[in-house]
Amino acid sequence: MLNRPDKSIRERLIKLESHLNNENPLLLDVVSRFKKLDTVAYKMGLLATNESYATSIPWWPLVSILGTFSAGKSSFINNYLGDKLQLTGNQAVDDKFTVITYSSSKENRVLPGVALNSDPRFPFYQMSDEIEKVTSGEGRRIDAYLQMKTSHSDKLSGKIIIDSPGFDADEQRNAILRLTDHIVDLSDLVLVFFDARHPEPGAMQDTLDHLVGNTINRSDSEKFLYILNQIDTAALEDNPEAVVAAWQRALAAKGLTAGRFYSIYNKDVAVPIADEAVRKRFENKCNQDKAAIFERISQVEVERSYRIVGALETIANDIENQVVPIVKEAMTKWLKMVLTVDAIAVVLLAIILLVLGQWFDAWALFSYDFTDAVISSSIKLGLGILGFAFVHFSARGFASRIIANKIVSKVVVDKKLAGKHREGKTLAGNIKQAFLKNTQPLRSIFRPMPVGWSMRSKRILAEVSADASEFIQGMNDRYTRPSGEKEQQGTVTADQNAATTEASKAVNREAARSEDIL
Repeated sequence: MLNRPDKSIRERLIKLESHLNNENPLLLDVVSRFKKLDTVAYKMGLLATNESYATSIPWWPLVSILGTFSAGKSSFINNYLGDKLQLTGNQAVDDKFTVITYSSSKENRVLPGVALNSDPRFPFYQMSDEIEKVTSGEGRRIDAYLQMKTSHSDKLSGKIIIDSPGFDADEQRNAILRLTDHIVDLSDLVLVFFDARHPEPGAMQDTLDHLVGNTINRSDSEKFLYILNQIDTAALEDNPEAVVAAWQRALAAKGLTAGRFYSIYNKDVAVPIADEAVRKRFENKCNQDKAAIFERISQVEVERSYRIVGALETIANDIENQVVPIVKEAMTKWLKMVLTVDAIAVVLLAIILLVLGQWFDAWALFSYDFTDAVISSSIKLGLGILGFAFVHFSARGFASRIIANKIVSKVVVDKKLAGKHREGKTLAGNIKQAFLKNTQPLRSIFRPMPVGWSMRSKRILAEVSADASEFIQGMNDRYTRPSGEKEQQGTVTADQNAATTEASKAVNREAARSEDIL
């Protein structure tokens, strides 16, 4: 098998580079570094040739909205966009995940789930396959789970918002939970909504388990904002602090003791507040919290750039510091298990021969006559070798399956807090498959180094890590100026134009090269 991406991946990467050339040239060079990591991963078995690290992460800033039924998610989205895009109501008005994107057309459109499932630019590409793994037959009903809506709101330019169906963990199907976990993993910002009109948060334990309990220990937990909506209902008794405190206690019971907690409401449908002082106090608090949330949303484009470069460095480090040690340890255990099974087989054979030796000369089965019985001796020798080979390779296969399953369990335990549970897969790739590539029949069990791991591989990882640090420094120079010095505008513009021109040439060269290959 060639250690290079297949046609579909090459085409996707060319399209990605073309998009970045127009949208964010700063990230264009990052794609080439992901390609370098791909070459290492293909050789090691971490990625299949129809996969790429560059396509496993979202390149578009994603903001996901999660929450309970009637928590005001749709009203919040409409208020943020300044566009009545989403249906609102006290009951469940939408039972699908809605991907909201910008459109130059002033007419809002609703597109079916297949528009997302078949377009690699969006975060639900080939999601029907994932749904099919959870519930057989449901993958064909992708339109029942997903839809896309377009809006002309300028606030959507450069980002994607994902609105989830009302979350009720008692009644959710496994496929919906799979989709929820998927968008959480991909999102740059997650807004978790709760309904302040429910006076007893303790009655929503299952919902809190999934929306809070499964996220608080993630390495990216800072991207979660917890929002108590409809807080205007506390105006009548003027006890918003008590309502907020009750919810904070409920979240703390799930382990959430840090992070910002916001309380807001929709003024258009708010409960009338007769007391002027109370109304102003509620409005001021709501305005402050909304401004903070909106500001955080506006920052996802910057956070996206750091996230992608951070993923580049994380993958390079994980391959060397996590994947290789895990695979080497697994190979050592596999070798010991295979030799042990071989030794047991030899001992059992010796015992059987000793027992049979009481009735006839069993050891003669292994004698070789070079004179009178060459043919029969050769047959006996061939059968003996085939028998031992059968036992040996059966032992190899049995041991590899046992060790591979242990790798999956180890990865699930180690990566549980990061939300990775799929067949031994991590951000660095499929460790289980990387190990199994070392147990192929033609590979010696005594080779100590994993397939594809060499000094050249280490050098590539070191170069990528160094480049990632330079990318981070470049972004810091772009967004910060600790010295307080001001750059000359003309110089900056010229540099940016030069970078864009060079990036455009690189994309054109890559496209031409791909056409030649194809």
